[in-house]
Amino acid sequence: MALVASIVDGKVVESASQSSLSNAKSGSTLDKDSFLQLLVAQMQYQDPLEPTSNTEYVAQYAQFSQVESLNNMSSGMDLMRANGLVGQEVYIKTTSSTGETNYVQGKVDYVVYEGGKPYLSIKENLYSLDDLDTVVDSGYQTAYDKAYDLTVALNKLPALATITISGNGTQIDSMAEIFGAMSDYEKSFLTQENTDKLKAYIAKLEELRAAALTKDEVDDTDDTDTNDTVTDTDTDDGIGEGVTSE
Repeated sequence: MALVASIVDGKVVESASQSSLSNAKSGSTLDKDSFLQLLVAQMQYQDPLEPTSNTEYVAQYAQFSQVESLNNMSSGMDLMRANGLVGQEVYIKTTSSTGETNYVQGKVDYVVYEGGKPYLSIKENLYSLDDLDTVVDSGYQTAYDKAYDLTVALNKLPALATITISGNGTQIDSMAEIFGAMSDYEKSFLTQENTDKLKAYIAKLEELRAAALTKDEVDDTDDTDTNDTVTDTDTDDGIGEGVTSE
C-alpha cells in the first residue's frame, strides 16, 4: 500500500486510497471495550442519591450484546461479500477531505480484514468496502474498452476526403482488423454513427488502393509500348544505314 502523500501548495493531499481508509476508520462503530468503559464511567459518576439499579445495567449490557451480535453477523457477511469480489473488475467511489469525488477502477487482487472491516486491494492500494460503487463483468469491460479505443482512434483520423494510403493506411488497417475480430456483443458498444463512419474510411482506403493499382498497370503498359517503339525505330535506322543505292 502506498504511504507517500503528494504535496500541493504546501498542503498534504490525500490519495483516493488514503481518503477511503480515513473515512472508514472515522466511521468505526462502538465496540465492547468502549461500551464497558462508558458503563464503568456511568457507575463511577452516577448520582449517589439516585443510583442506577443493577437491573438497568444488566438490561443495557444485554441490549449492547444483541447489537454487537448483529454487528458481528454483518461483518461476517461483509467479509464473504469482499472475498467474492477477488478477481472482479470494480469501480471505487471515494470522497476526499475537500469534498472532491474520485473514481478508481481496477481488479480486486486480495482482501485485507482489519479492525472488523474488510478492505479491497486494487493495484496495491486499499479501499473500504463501503466505497464500492460498481462491479463490472470482465466481458463488459473488455467490450467497453475496445469500443472506446476505436472511437478515440476514429476521432483522430482526418476528414474522409483527405486520407492517403501512405499517411493513414496502416492505422485504418489496424482499426479494420480490430473491428473485424469483435463479436456482435462488442460491436453493440459502438454507436451506429461511428460504425458507419469506420466502414466509410475502410471503403475509401480500398478505393484509393484500387485506383493506385489501376494507375500502376496503366503506367506499366505505357512503358512497354514506349520501349517497343524505340526498338523498332532503331532497327529501321540500322537497315537504312546498311543499304547502299546502286
